[in-house]
Amino acid sequence: MSGLIFSPKTLKFMKKYIAELIGTMWLVLGGCGAAVLAAAFPELGIGFVGVALAFGLTVLTGVYAFGHISGGHFNPAVSIGLWAGGRFAGKEVVPYIISQVLGGILGAAILYVIATGKSDFTSIGDFASNGYGEHSPGGYNMAACIICEVVMTFMFVMVIMGATHKKASGAFAGVAIGLALTLIHLISIPVTNTSVNPARSLAPAIFQGGWALGQVWLFWAAPIIGAILAGGVYRWLLPNNIPEPETLEPSA
Repeated sequence: MSGLIFSPKTLKFMKKYIAELIGTMWLVLGGCGAAVLAAAFPELGIGFVGVALAFGLTVLTGVYAFGHISGGHFNPAVSIGLWAGGRFAGKEVVPYIISQVLGGILGAAILYVIATGKSDFTSIGDFASNGYGEHSPGGYNMAACIICEVVMTFMFVMVIMGATHKKASGAFAGVAIGLALTLIHLISIPVTNTSVNPARSLAPAIFQGGWALGQVWLFWAAPIIGAILAGGVYRWLLPNNIPEPETLEPSA
């Protein structure tokens, strides 16, 4: 039985899922790590701008590292949005989401070990969790946070759909996607601490517990809604003479 599980054919099949796991781990560790460890470091803290850049850079570097293996989604909403846009096979959506969620949890676990390694450690605080109402960084209500997450995810997936289209310049897809995520964070960190990625939201919420787990539903529902809308709209916008492939090949 073990020989079948770890056969060369099985391992080859698993490579894209392992790439998604590692890429999502990197996104959570890099982005949330910047927020938890460096954002408010005394006198030298990187602030909102630094955290926004950290998230953008993790996606940019991850796309170039793993895009040719798995497509470089690192985000359940992206996988669902690409499926809605006719760019990703439906049979791959659930395995990708599982890989992304596990990768996010791994990234948060690594960050937790690092964050609790100080001799004077007392609390992980909000652990870069996403929130609304009293847990929104700027105190924004639930409706504002839903709208923000839907719109930001919509635009993120629209950029991804355009940057990875076969008529676009594929060499610069990672740059466009990374800069788009940076801009999204610059806009929405004060509102929700920026999710646009259910795996990124669930992972730190598991370690923060309490209110973060109670509010994480919004950061699954809103990004998925925004992603589905983006997939459908982008597909509709394409000229009829530029057909989309049925699935997104791992080249983005």
